[in-house]
Order: sequence, then C-alpha cells, then structure tokens
Amino acid sequence: MNKKMIAYVLGYIMKVEAALMLLPLIVSIYYKEKSGYAFVVAILLLVTLGFAISFKKPKNTVIYAKEGFVIVALSWIVLSAFGALPFFISGEVTNYIDCFFEAVSGFTTTGSSVIGNVEVLSKSLLFWRSFTHWVGGMGVLVFVLAIIPLAEGRSMHLMRAEVPGPTVGKLVPKIKNTSMILYGIYLGMTIIQVILLVIGGMPFFDSLLHTFGTAGTGGFGIKNNSVAFYNSAYIDGVITVFMILFGINFNLYYFIIIGQIRQAFKSEELRLYLGVIAISIISITINIVPYYKNGLEAFRYASFQVGSIITTTGFSTANFDLWPEFSKMILLILMFFGACAGSTAGGIKMARLVVMYKSAIHHIKSMLHPRYVNSIHFEGKPVDNDTLKGINNYFILYMLILGMSLLFVSLDGFDFETTFSAVVTCLNNVGPGFGGVGPLSNFSELSNFSKLILSFNMLVGRLEIFPIVLLFAPSIWKRRRA
Repeated sequence: MNKKMIAYVLGYIMKVEAALMLLPLIVSIYYKEKSGYAFVVAILLLVTLGFAISFKKPKNTVIYAKEGFVIVALSWIVLSAFGALPFFISGEVTNYIDCFFEAVSGFTTTGSSVIGNVEVLSKSLLFWRSFTHWVGGMGVLVFVLAIIPLAEGRSMHLMRAEVPGPTVGKLVPKIKNTSMILYGIYLGMTIIQVILLVIGGMPFFDSLLHTFGTAGTGGFGIKNNSVAFYNSAYIDGVITVFMILFGINFNLYYFIIIGQIRQAFKSEELRLYLGVIAISIISITINIVPYYKNGLEAFRYASFQVGSIITTTGFSTANFDLWPEFSKMILLILMFFGACAGSTAGGIKMARLVVMYKSAIHHIKSMLHPRYVNSIHFEGKPVDNDTLKGINNYFILYMLILGMSLLFVSLDGFDFETTFSAVVTCLNNVGPGFGGVGPLSNFSELSNFSKLILSFNMLVGRLEIFPIVLLFAPSIWKRRRA
C-alpha cells in the first residue's frame, strides 16, 4: 500500500475543494451575506491541511488498483466532512451530523435532505449545496485528472473506482484527455440547459442551481416544493429532457461528436433505458389520468417523475406519494433500476441488469441443454468471467447492505414504507422516498444514528460499494513482505 501517495492525493483533493468553495464565497460577497465567513474559515482550514499533506510529492507515485479504491473512498469522505463545515460554521444548520448528511447527499448526487425550509438558507449556502451535485456528478477525481496528472500511467485505477458502471474504458489513449472530453461534454450540456431555463423565464440564479441538480442527477431544490414552485410546463419539459440526457452513458455522446452516430444508437443499454422510460411514462399516465384535468397534464407529471426517479435526480413537480399504488410501485422499481453506466445517475444501472438477465437465461439454457456453450454478449462483445463475477458480487453485497441498513434504520420505529424507502432512496442515490420521507417531507425526523447509516448508504451507492467496503478489509492495509 503506497500510503504516502494516498496522503498526497488527499492533500490535492483538499486544495481542490478549497478552490471550489471560492465560488459560493463570491456569491456571498455579491449578495452581501454574513455566511461568507463560514467559507473563508473552511477554505483556510482546507488549504492549510492540504498543503501540509501534499507539500512534497512522493518518490513512488505508482497507484495500483487497491490504492485507487482507497483514494477514491477516502477522497469522498474527506470531501463530505469538510464540505459540511460551511453549513455548520454559518450556524444555519446547527447539528454537524445533519451538515454531514447534507454534504454527503450533495456530493453523492442523492438529494435527500434534512433541511425542512430550504428557502431560509442564504444564497451562498444554496449555491454550495447545489454545486456539490455538479462536482459529484462526474466525479471530483475525474475533474482533477482532467487538470493534473496525479500518477504515472496508473490514473485509470482512480477513474475505474469512481465512474459509475460495471466497466470503464478510455475514450482516447491518454487518461487526462479522456477526463477532459468527459468534462467538456458535461460542461457543454450544463450551459445549454441554463440558457434554455433562462429563456423559459426562470431567474439566472435559479436556472444555474437547478441545472447543477439536473446535470449531477442530484435534485436538491431551492424551493420548498421543488420544481413545482414554477408551475411551468416549459420548465418541466426542459428539466425532464435533460434529466434523461444526463442519464445516458457519456461515452455515447463522444461517439456522436466524432460522427459514429450509428454505433451510439446500437447500444443495448441505451435502447433498454429509453424503452423502460417510455413504458413507465405511458403506464403511469394512464393510471393517474383521473387525478388531473386531462391526459396531457397527466403525461406532463408522469414523464417528469419517471425521468427524475430513473435517473435518480429526485426533483418533484407533484406529490407522487398520493398517486395510486400501481404508479408508486413503478417508481419504486425505477429507484432500483437507475440509468446507464458511465452517466451521472445512481441505482444498479441498466448495464448490470442486462448482463444479470442474460446470465440467468444462459444458466437456464445450460440446465436444459448440458452441451450448450454459447457465451454471454453485451453491446456486441462477449462478457468475460471477471466482469460477470464482479456484477454478481456487487449484487450480493448490495442486498446484504440493503438488509442490514433496513434493520438499523428500523430501530427508529417508523412505518415500513418510510423505513424501506429511506434506505432504498439513499442506497440508490435517488432523493425522496415515500411516507415520512416523501417528496414533500425530509429526513430530519430520523435519529443521528440512522442519518449516519444513510450517509454510509449514499457513499456506498455512489461509489458502487467496493471502494467503501474495501476500507474495512484488514488485508488491504497490510504491508507486503519483501
């Protein structure tokens, strides 16, 4: 274990977070808010510790797979721990565990909140809260890799550990160029959405923050009733479309940019993703028509919530907790599905579901026909045993963590709907659940213990289990014998 290199990268991450906090500090100065001092204190602390840890670059800068996992896991914990400080120092959120929960929810793009009245928060804290979505969406280490080379030819291990999905590959030979391409696409889509929302009459500040939430598929609202506050079919439509777009594998956008449009649209995962969205929207629209004036209005609300839940964004324009059980069940299932691998969304991911389904069919055929030896293919390529093993192990750990978390959170004594949806929505980085943690409620009533469990769930969900779980493996910290 290259501990010196791990510490060096963590120091860099602290300095990057300090730089990111300059933006909300500028917002506080512009709006003449007292909360600006909270960012000054946090920045000074981050810069001091960051420079102390990364002052001297280690001679050995090699990062192997296990260092990559540890760096990613610790980086996200450090980001959240220090990202919580502005909330706490400002006094606008008085319980540090609540601050930590909010920061974890922001960086992991979950969108679950413990703040009942977000409209009383200062604009600088609202900005920071939503900006963490944008930073966490693509991944802070991907951002850092786009700027500086941290390791000699081994940065791919960092990217594999941070980017959502069962497999990650380079778009171009150099990992730095890959990171720059990803962030270039991300930034370009962000700018387009901001412009479209401003055209629709949403104030620039609101447009920017809602775009941060959409791009990162996070869903922190700046109004107590989320996007429903604006009551605009145009705004709903723009956000719906962009939520779905940000749920698509960013590699496909690269193929479109370089002119390989056919290859992009041949994607099995993309076709399944769009197909599930279409079927879900149609089913819910038909089911909720009696609740609205006409079919068009029902379609508007159904499409927004389907896009919001399947991409794990978590914005809301309707209290879907009041919808029929059939529609609520569809949304609950979509919480597990998630969007595409290589996107900013959470959940299990369509790619894993496709491979698990094909693996199950392959196993059944093998039982019926012992001589059946055909391999499993995904996106036109055979799936190797390591990938299959990784997906199966992921799902086993996912179910174990889900079960244990349900037991721990159930100690609070809330009803089954509240407890189950709270764990599911955090583990899948969705945001709102049902019952006591529904779209018009929040997580403030849960105990500090449950908030820490759910914070763990959010980190596990965003980093896809293995980086966080490996931190607790004693063998990973042992020094190799010569």
